[in-house]
Amino acid sequence: MNKILTAPIKEVSHKITIGELCPTELYRSSIKLISNVKPLNAYVNVTENLAKVQAEHSDKRQSDGKLLGQLDGIPIAIKDNFCVEGQATTCSSLMLSNFVPGYSATVYNRLRDNGAVLVGKTNLDQFAMGSGTIDSFYGPVKNLWGSELISKYIFNSSLSPQTERSNCNDWYIAGGSSGGSAVAVAAGTCYAALGSDTGGSVRNPAAYCGLVGFKPSYGLVSRHGLIPLVNSMDVPGILTRNVDDNLMIFNKIAGPDPHDSTTIDRKFTQFELNDYSEINGYRIGVPKEYHPDRLNEEISNCWRIISKLLIGAGACVIPVSLPHTEYSIACYSILNQCEVASNMARFDGLEYGFRSDEMSTEELYAKSRSMGFNDVVRSRILTGNYFLLSENYDDYFVKAMRIRRLISQDFDNTWDSNIDLLLTPTTLSVAPLYSDFISEDNQTQCSIHDFCTQPANMAGIPAINVPITLSSKGLPIGLQLMAPYLHDEKLFKIAKWIENAVNFPRIQLEDESMIL
Repeated sequence: MNKILTAPIKEVSHKITIGELCPTELYRSSIKLISNVKPLNAYVNVTENLAKVQAEHSDKRQSDGKLLGQLDGIPIAIKDNFCVEGQATTCSSLMLSNFVPGYSATVYNRLRDNGAVLVGKTNLDQFAMGSGTIDSFYGPVKNLWGSELISKYIFNSSLSPQTERSNCNDWYIAGGSSGGSAVAVAAGTCYAALGSDTGGSVRNPAAYCGLVGFKPSYGLVSRHGLIPLVNSMDVPGILTRNVDDNLMIFNKIAGPDPHDSTTIDRKFTQFELNDYSEINGYRIGVPKEYHPDRLNEEISNCWRIISKLLIGAGACVIPVSLPHTEYSIACYSILNQCEVASNMARFDGLEYGFRSDEMSTEELYAKSRSMGFNDVVRSRILTGNYFLLSENYDDYFVKAMRIRRLISQDFDNTWDSNIDLLLTPTTLSVAPLYSDFISEDNQTQCSIHDFCTQPANMAGIPAINVPITLSSKGLPIGLQLMAPYLHDEKLFKIAKWIENAVNFPRIQLEDESMIL
């Protein structure tokens, strides 16, 4: 079992298929490791009993020679804003602290139908409103990289972490809002985790935690059972340690869903990466607007190095312009808050969720929402309602929608110029210290840390973070690839090529005693 929890899914699946490894062994190892890394606070709910039953069912299929595929018996985790029938789904909030849904999200059902074992629901910013996973009702998530627990891990390369913290009580953030899912995967407690990506909430923590984080084209993956933040931008995303694992999960969850009218109503054809080694002739754009003054120098250098690697392999790297990028974050913020105001209206303390002890309906509604939501959520609701007032509607919401169209047209114009993909930074810096991160308010945090990621959500195009190297402080640096709408396969191909070219240093378990 040594290092098995950080092996590729295909390798582990092969061991299960030939009977060298039992799913229940894997489940027990995963649960043990979750306990060992509990100080990182990646999980809101460890679904140990459910996982045990699912692993035992997988054992039975293994003994009968009727495994459901490569995901059968594989531990996975899901962000706690996806519904799982019979399991608490809290959105890391007091408002939903006692909510147990009677149905499951489509993405979970599809993983379950392929034999995956759910080991837990992961932590997030309340209702996914954040870029650091520090605003959870259940406490913040700490990045594995740079943490005290890093001493329990080693790297499978000559590189070693050289992180420096101002004091032992300070730590690096995991990114957000899918920080719990990212840390769960980075720590080896599961092989893959689902997150939601509205403005970068999968790619941002993937960059900070050294993972592959993928946001599919809007409509390729069902949102049914995902508690909404911004309906027009929310996309279920995938966090894994390598590109192949990410693609395997994507192939299983993508496709039309009669429960979600926003999914594309046509059959999804699964694909494999058989020819990723050949990238000669690919035209890769490098947008000048993604190099603002506050871009970290090490990330900028990494961007240039990967561009040169691509050129050396026969790709053409071409400067391009996305002129409306500077307006994108403000536009995203307005639209985000408008849809938040609408989506949060359902949480009233009457039908489900947190309920105060007031007697009158009006007082019950007001107090339940005041107590059930944190300051960040309340602020977005109030601001969104202000933007949606009849006297403000045209000046804010309508203008933001027009700018969103221009942002989308910028991408379309780039693809029309025969650009196959875009290569950009994912974040403007490596993972910041918690003390530095909280020195800014939530809105400022998001405007900085979502700068490079949210335009892809505005346009609905696929995007992926690929871990590249470590900074001088031993923290992960990742780069982002974006592709035209529904060209997700092309995105995976280049991501796989980059992954092979850079050989990012992986964290491995130090000894068997940690997991057995």
